[in-house]
Amino acid sequence: MKGFIDDANYSVGLLDEGTNLGNVIDNYVYEHTLTGKNAFFVGDLGKIVKKHSQWQNVVAQIKPFYTVKCNSTPAVLEILAALGTGFACSSKTEMALVQELGVSPENIIYISPCKQVSQIKYAAKIGVNIMTCDNEVELKKIARNHPNAKVLLHIATEDNIGGEEGNMKFGTTLKNCRHLLECAKELDVQIIGVKFHVSSTCKESQVYVHALSDARCVFDMAGEFGFTMKMLDIGGGFTGSEFQLEEVNHVISPLLDVYFPEGSGIKIISEPGSYYVSSAFTLAVNIIAKKVVENDKFSSGEKTGSDEPAFMYYMNDGVYGSFASKLSEDLNTIPEVHKKYKEDEPLFTSSLWGPSCDELDQIVENCLLPELNVGDWLIFDNMGADSLHEPSAFNDFQRPAIYYMMSFNDWYEMQDAGITSDTMMKNFFFVPSCIQLSQEDGFSSEA
Repeated sequence: MKGFIDDANYSVGLLDEGTNLGNVIDNYVYEHTLTGKNAFFVGDLGKIVKKHSQWQNVVAQIKPFYTVKCNSTPAVLEILAALGTGFACSSKTEMALVQELGVSPENIIYISPCKQVSQIKYAAKIGVNIMTCDNEVELKKIARNHPNAKVLLHIATEDNIGGEEGNMKFGTTLKNCRHLLECAKELDVQIIGVKFHVSSTCKESQVYVHALSDARCVFDMAGEFGFTMKMLDIGGGFTGSEFQLEEVNHVISPLLDVYFPEGSGIKIISEPGSYYVSSAFTLAVNIIAKKVVENDKFSSGEKTGSDEPAFMYYMNDGVYGSFASKLSEDLNTIPEVHKKYKEDEPLFTSSLWGPSCDELDQIVENCLLPELNVGDWLIFDNMGADSLHEPSAFNDFQRPAIYYMMSFNDWYEMQDAGITSDTMMKNFFFVPSCIQLSQEDGFSSEA
């Protein structure tokens, strides 16, 4: 059941009824405790199937193009290809990964805002024609290197114009679109649609109202230049919760009916990433070192308000590995102690750190935990997005193994949908689950 990120072949443990994710984690904690205590992931592929069903139920009119850079593990890409999603790729490597699965070029879009010439040429070579663009320099590169390119103009939305992080955002202004359309006409580049992106951190659904209105303006503007507009890409920003998906759909559905009605020939797509994979992966890490902090201070320098000790725990994974996204965003998971402890056991102010002893390598600044020992395990759920990539070369850091699982019920659901291992899922090797932990092993069977 073990596979690594670059493995072409891997196996998926099929779980009998009554066996759950907690049992699988217990099994591998036990195994890793005996063999070296390395961190590891467990991926529940059934959750990806459920997310796709949820997408089809709520926003069936929008075709998902999965953002590959979010999690490019082979099992994820293969199961999404089998489910019929498209793919949004940022590099030659990602395009090649998807192409190897037999995905047609029409179901791949090249979304990097800053494209290397060699990668534009590669896209042209393999027939990936649809790509995004938000400035004149990129437009000229595309014109010179991809004669069959079909471009989506990437427009900025209100949540990423100006503000604290405005310099890291992409998308052109509505005002500049006319200039880009003029340039495209002169360069003989096909403009076929519009893309925008609303961040998952944006709480104002009104942003979609303005973005769709702006997109309609660009469609009309492009029509004046003789372009045939065929596609609208509403970007990513989906958190994974059904409530958020329904909320977004509630706002955009009537607007799509007005601005881009069914029968108009305009294809609506989106770029969900973490939506599909975040909840599907759980990370188990081991405590490798422990430090007692002075009673009157904590790592942040703040008073604890107690005479009890505070603890700093160092784990065998950190921001230079699976927690890389922590450098740019807040951690979207709460650590769970794997070992059993009593309900009335005292909790202590604690902080969690990666193995580098770098001040940037802080995973959790402040949390309450029972006192832990070196060798204990912590479990982090919702770790499927932006965490399963090649780690930096810090000392002899080992990237975590990945163990895939799926319940028989989820597998039967896929078969009912006409998806079998004999079709797209050529690299899946299903094996019966062989979890044989007894209560004497001392591990809970609960997640």
